[in-house]
Amino acid sequence: MLTVEAGAYPSLDPTLETDVPPGVEVIRTKALDPFGLYGAITGTSRKEAVAVGSVADTDSWGKKLGLWARANVFLPDARVGWVPFAVRAARERLARGDVGAMLTSGPPHSAHLVGLRLRRQRQALGIQWIADFRDPWTGITFYDELPMTPLARRLDHALERRVLREADRVITVSPTWGRDLEEQGGLGSDSVEIIQNGFDPADFADVDEPVRTDAFEIAHVGSLYGPRNPEGLWRAIADLRARGEVPKLRVRLVGRVDGVVEASLAAHGLTEIVDRTPVVPHDEAVRAMARAGLLVLSIEPVRKDEGILTGKLYEYLASTRPVLALGPVGADADRLLRETGGGTLVARDDARGAAEVVREHYRAWEAGSPLAGAAPEALGTLSRRAQAGEVAALVRDGAR
Repeated sequence: MLTVEAGAYPSLDPTLETDVPPGVEVIRTKALDPFGLYGAITGTSRKEAVAVGSVADTDSWGKKLGLWARANVFLPDARVGWVPFAVRAARERLARGDVGAMLTSGPPHSAHLVGLRLRRQRQALGIQWIADFRDPWTGITFYDELPMTPLARRLDHALERRVLREADRVITVSPTWGRDLEEQGGLGSDSVEIIQNGFDPADFADVDEPVRTDAFEIAHVGSLYGPRNPEGLWRAIADLRARGEVPKLRVRLVGRVDGVVEASLAAHGLTEIVDRTPVVPHDEAVRAMARAGLLVLSIEPVRKDEGILTGKLYEYLASTRPVLALGPVGADADRLLRETGGGTLVARDDARGAAEVVREHYRAWEAGSPLAGAAPEALGTLSRRAQAGEVAALVRDGAR
């Protein structure tokens, strides 16, 4: 495993390091880091410079300048300063001659540039290259918000096409995104493999957290920034409360919450029923899922939003608590929820539909029989071990 030595991230959870098996070789390299400079320009800390949120949230000249630089100088992303260090380390490691395949995973999609740089040596060593797209590249949610010049946009698309065409195999997490990558790269249909996100069963094996009984809790676990604000749900809850149907309902928000969301909650008179929990280690986040009467997934309205299948959704399913998702009806997330029996997806602005789901679950909870989510037997193929097996099968297939 080749990674960065000390990267800047909005939050870190050192407990996840235990997920790396002891026998795995981990190589860490230095990287040129633009976030320190960006922080100096914007008057923020290095950590705040990479905070999760909409790139449109730029309220000062410094942030606008930093965003322009990110969009036009650091292509394909601000992590591109790692590429020369990674290429050097990878060449040294490949020289041992015991590597049969390399997998580059993005975002950050600059990781795929390492694969491109190694292409000539890869051919000499006779190993295959698998490019893994956990999110789209030029189709990523915030791409249209970036203030890119026409030249930068053309260059970025060209880099993406090179990766898609030169990699031996391309994989992504949803059927919709697979078709989009085929279009972006000018590839044939069904040439992109679909290997979904997944969950680690070990994270849930020892969780014995009962559903909260003193209140019916609707929970969102993870960053809730502006574009993900579930306005339709807040409207539904406000209507139910006005009719006196959900007197013991509480909303719990675990993680970072954007000011847009806070303002929306206040506008619907819900501030007093919201419990806030800051960013917590992963094991605590899992316990928060298990306590909820209903888990919320909000899919932001962006291009190709029908392909969004976040890692959080799979952990929601693994918690076996029911999910209420707000997003594009008929999308990949809708299909997954139906196939697993994990919950219901309604349109973002369908307050009536959201209210029906909340009412059904509240009444079951009130009767002492909270409804369950996905059955464990429906999730067998969605574990990370199963997904890793699919990747391993691609490697074996390419080695024939």
